[in-house]
Amino acid sequence: MATDGSGRVLDGAKALVVGIANDSSIAYGCAKAFAETGADLAITYLNDKTRGFTEPLARELGAQIYLPLDVARPGELEAVFEVVERQWGKLDILVHSIAWAPKEDLQGGLLESSAAGFAQAMDVSCHSFVRMARLAAPLMKDGGTMFAMSYHGANKVVPSYNLMGPVKAALEACCRYLAYELGPQGIRVHAISPGPLKTRAASGLKDFDLLLNAAAQRAPLGELVDILDVGFTCAYLATPYARRLSGETLYVDGGLNIMA
Repeated sequence: MATDGSGRVLDGAKALVVGIANDSSIAYGCAKAFAETGADLAITYLNDKTRGFTEPLARELGAQIYLPLDVARPGELEAVFEVVERQWGKLDILVHSIAWAPKEDLQGGLLESSAAGFAQAMDVSCHSFVRMARLAAPLMKDGGTMFAMSYHGANKVVPSYNLMGPVKAALEACCRYLAYELGPQGIRVHAISPGPLKTRAASGLKDFDLLLNAAAQRAPLGELVDILDVGFTCAYLATPYARRLSGETLYVDGGLNIMA
C-alpha cells in the first residue's frame, strides 16, 4: 500500500462497497474516493431494479467484482464473499452503507412502530453489518478497515428520524464492540456519521428538506457536505495514516454536531 504522498495511498487495496443505489449514494462517494486513491473495487447492487442505475457506475469505476446482494435473502451475502475470496483471496476495506425500514414504521413515531417493522429495520440496517464483519474478518489477513454509516439521530433526538434513531444507535454500538473484538487481528472498525445528504434512503424521511436547510444554516462551515466528503474521510481512515484509530464515530458534517 503506497504511502509516498502520490495520491494513490490505497494502491492495491481491495475494497468491498455495499449500498450503491445511484450516483447520489454515500456508498458511491466511498467507492469513487477509493478508486481515486488506487483501490480495487467490488460493488454490489440490490436487485434488477437498481442494476440499471448501478451497472454504469460499476463500469465507470472499473469495478473488478459486481454482484447482486440483498442481505434479507438467505445465501446472497455468503455468495458475495465467496466470489471475493475466490477472485482476490483477501479483503482490506468493507463499507456497509445500507438501511431500510417499512415506510409505515419509518414515517410514524417510535411509539407507533410495529414489532415486525422494528425487527426488519434492525436486521437490515444493523445486524447485517455484524454478519458482513464475520465473513470479512477471515479475508483481512493483514488487517483492514470496516465502515458502517450512521447519523447524528443515533445520539440526539432528530424529529422525524423516528425508529431509525434507536437502530443507528445500535449500529454505532456494534461498531465499538466489533472494534474491540477484531482489534487483535489488526482490523479497525468505524461508524461514519455524515450530515444530512440528499440520498434515496433519506428521501423516505418525513420533512427531510427542512433538515437539510437547518443543517446548512447551523453548521459552522455554513454548507452541506457531499458524498465525496464522506468517501475521502473513509479513504483516509483506511490508510496507514490512521492506523491507530478504531472504534470511533466520525462526524462528517461541517461541524454541525458540535452545535447546541
